[in-house]
Amino acid sequence: MRRTAWRIFLAAASIAAFAPVAEGQTVVTAPGQLPLVTSKRARPSQRPHHAAASDRKPAMPQPSQPTAVANGITAGSATGSALNLQPTAASARQISGGEVNARPVSRVGEVLEAVPGLIVTQHSGEGKANQYFLRGFNLDHGTDLAITVDGMPVNMPTHGHGQGYADINFLIPELIQSMDVRKGPYYADKGDFASAGAVGINYLNGLPKNTAELTVGSFGYQRATAAGSTKVGDGTLLAAFEANKYNGPWVVPDDIRKLNGVLRYSQGTATDGFSLTAMGYSNGWNSTDQVAQRAIDQGLIDRYGSLDPTDGGTSSRLSLSGNWAQSSDYGQTKLNAYVIRSSLQLYNDFTYFLDDPVNGDQFSQTDRRTVYGVDASHAADIRIAGIDTETRVGMQTRYDDINVGLFKTAQREMLSAVRNDQVQEGNVGLWADTTARWTDWLRTTVGIREDYFAGHVLSDTPQNSGNAQAAMTSPKAGIVLGPCYKTELYGNAGFGLHSNDIRGATITVDPNDKVTPLDRVPLLVRSKGAEFGIRTMAIDGLTSSLAVFVLDFDSELLFVGDAGTTEPSRPSRRVGVEWTNQYRLLPWMSLDFDLAYTRARFTDVDPVGNFIPGAPAWVASGGVTFGRETGWFGSLRARYFGPRPLIEDDSVRSLSSFIVNARAGYKFDNGMRLQLDVLNLFNAQTNQIEYYYLSRLPGEPIGGVADRHVHPAEPLAVRLTVAATF
Repeated sequence: MRRTAWRIFLAAASIAAFAPVAEGQTVVTAPGQLPLVTSKRARPSQRPHHAAASDRKPAMPQPSQPTAVANGITAGSATGSALNLQPTAASARQISGGEVNARPVSRVGEVLEAVPGLIVTQHSGEGKANQYFLRGFNLDHGTDLAITVDGMPVNMPTHGHGQGYADINFLIPELIQSMDVRKGPYYADKGDFASAGAVGINYLNGLPKNTAELTVGSFGYQRATAAGSTKVGDGTLLAAFEANKYNGPWVVPDDIRKLNGVLRYSQGTATDGFSLTAMGYSNGWNSTDQVAQRAIDQGLIDRYGSLDPTDGGTSSRLSLSGNWAQSSDYGQTKLNAYVIRSSLQLYNDFTYFLDDPVNGDQFSQTDRRTVYGVDASHAADIRIAGIDTETRVGMQTRYDDINVGLFKTAQREMLSAVRNDQVQEGNVGLWADTTARWTDWLRTTVGIREDYFAGHVLSDTPQNSGNAQAAMTSPKAGIVLGPCYKTELYGNAGFGLHSNDIRGATITVDPNDKVTPLDRVPLLVRSKGAEFGIRTMAIDGLTSSLAVFVLDFDSELLFVGDAGTTEPSRPSRRVGVEWTNQYRLLPWMSLDFDLAYTRARFTDVDPVGNFIPGAPAWVASGGVTFGRETGWFGSLRARYFGPRPLIEDDSVRSLSSFIVNARAGYKFDNGMRLQLDVLNLFNAQTNQIEYYYLSRLPGEPIGGVADRHVHPAEPLAVRLTVAATF
């Protein structure tokens, strides 16, 4: 089976090697500064590859992004590979790096909250992947939110801590050029993990000035960054470095020790050029995991205390990626290839003395893997019977060579192995779509995607070894009507999927006792959804969109608190609405407001109830951003995270949270910048995350106690930044 997976990968890579590629314009910008856009004067066929032939005649003016002030510099509208992208759904949008960096955030993952309706939290140490919530999903660490950085997938299948684990801690926010946001299974070029949404993060190629930045703050926060670029031959060499230390408010300090670096060489333009990028990341930390609420109520620990002070972990990631693009009279082509080497070791203790009254329930999860991948596409304009069309075809392939383990530990010392597996897993996705402009007010897109997954598990429990494979075909369709009074209507529908941990597709016995039989799960699970929406610019300066959606899953991926992982669960349906608004009040001030509601339920009949644990109903965010290229600048942002059911009958619910962050600063004419961020401005006493499950403290009944388990939000904190350009 291993040879078969390699043949799949090599054959797909061989096909991709002959496919040519293209993107949009080249954008250079300093961290937090105004993007500088350069481009060749392109032939008609050389437009950015994302924009269909039918999109070259805009159905309505592009929604202008509100003025975003990042670090005191006014940032323009979204630029880069999708500069001319016409939205194909009401929920689709592109967010500029300036908008992203204008937001005061407490952790790097929170920059993704620029995506309307997305909540990013943490229930453990800052070196662990974040917890994501979107469209009524508790996505755990990324199960149905596909994240890419510079074309490389972040989600990890068959991961030691949870399916689709997406650790974004290696991201350097100041290097973000743009974020492409898509929601729902309506896009032929989006595959595994993308059913709820997909976020593509694009990095810069160059900087107009070198930058250096130092931040210090509450609870031992320290961060230093430096970035710069220079001409080398016919291209540009970009280098960036980040070092971060942080203890947090915890009784057991997090003691974050993070190092991060990027080295990138690019040449030509995004439509005719290439880039080669190396990234390196290393982190070590202690963690205060979620704790039993009763331990706080009884005074056994402080609100920021720990029930196992030896929890924590280490993580590393090395990657090398290349992008090549070319435009010709035959269309536009794009090729992306990457290799990633990552490792993770976690120590967690969620149930304390429930399973082992003597040694405790701490366990270690390890994941070491090498990932190889190729993503190729070609777009060509065709005029059929007087109808302008663009047809795109693409191939995506990925191969993961994984060592993944689960071990029982005490104070980080191994007691026994639960399971230790060698896994080889590969997949190939072939896709195509065609966009046609029938009239000036009507365009349609139809697409199809075929995914094939195959792999082999070699387990230390021989009964759990084996091969698994599955394939799934996913049709997609969309329609756009308008403009009429600067307004467009959108309709989208499609089928999608997510993959399950391949170990669940080969398992036969419980790895704990090697005897108890267990049922296998399907390797691929079907999703299907639809969305109807409207986007309008009828009011000068305001871009407003409203989307109503439905999304079904044949099997929910659900977080299991006492196991620290996800497992397949019941079929589900989500019906919701999202309202997104951006308003440029003045040339130097913008407002935004997003509101989302989702009704999430299991769709089968079960006496335990049909509520989906952890699924949020209400999410809202909003803020004001102001400033010019020099002088005063700032931002005030609020986020509401509504209560969630914690068990299926909804008899136990989480708290809601309302957190406000603020920023104020001054940008001097000489390029110096002073900035003060105030996080959790009103010192809200709430929780980042809550679960409800059985655990046992010393002296409690052997069967354990069902309780709420919480990870509190950090208290009010301040961070001061001094930065310079040179």
